[in-house]
Amino acid sequence: MSRKLIVFIATSLDGYIATQDDNLEWLLSSEGDGDNGYESFYNMVDTILLGRRTYDWILREVGKDHFPYRGKRCCVFTSTPAEKLDSVEFVSENVVSFTQRLRLEEGGNIWVVGGGKLIRGLRENHMIDEWIVTIAPTLLGNGIPLFYLNDNEERLRLVGIRQYQQFVMLDYLVQDSSDSKVSDNGNS
Repeated sequence: MSRKLIVFIATSLDGYIATQDDNLEWLLSSEGDGDNGYESFYNMVDTILLGRRTYDWILREVGKDHFPYRGKRCCVFTSTPAEKLDSVEFVSENVVSFTQRLRLEEGGNIWVVGGGKLIRGLRENHMIDEWIVTIAPTLLGNGIPLFYLNDNEERLRLVGIRQYQQFVMLDYLVQDSSDSKVSDNGNS
């Protein structure tokens, strides 16, 4: 049985995951409730995928001593390795072929942190099983989009809604287009 690939991400109401200059102040200044479900989700994954731009942003914002994904397998997709931390593996291989192999390995759920290009590559190849998207009470008008124009159509099934004060978390399973059944790989 393959592992479940989950996008767990926050977006503005108009669909942006960051401003053009990678600023997330709009997200961090919104009133939430505790960690907005983060710890519960984090405990159900053992592998994390992220792009180099997202990795660099994390290091800039929190510093390498406070890297938030220690103790998990953390794969950073890049063509130019950067400062490496103990828990980080740089991957220069194609994201699709790497992730296909990764899903066949023993382990738990896989979290696709971001960014937008990484998510898009996985989505174009129908590899994402679940979308957990938290909507922030902000309209940015422009920025780095979660979805791009002309992305392929996908059918989803809503399986959960949670409110964390001003945030709303929507949980969708991707439906298998061949038979319209939910693509749940049994890793909840």
